Amino acid sequence: MVELLRTNDLVRLSWLTALLKDAGIEAVVLDAHTSVIEGSINAISRRLMVIDEDAVRARRVLDDADIAHDGR
Repeated sequence: MVELLRTNDLVRLSWLTALLKDAGIEAVVLDAHTSVIEGSINAISRRLMVIDEDAVRARRVLDDADIAHDGR
């Protein structure tokens, strides 16, 4: 799996997941439970991930939407 970005913004994660889904790319949010357990200090960011085979296409979708990502 490849990390596209990290954030604690739940609205942004939801929107990006839907954007990728519309492009036919399945995205997974990791660390959601850990982030909830640590409370409201936002020490642990959630990670938006896709499988390796979808990484280039997913980054292109984010670029087209003018969304910053890890750029790898």
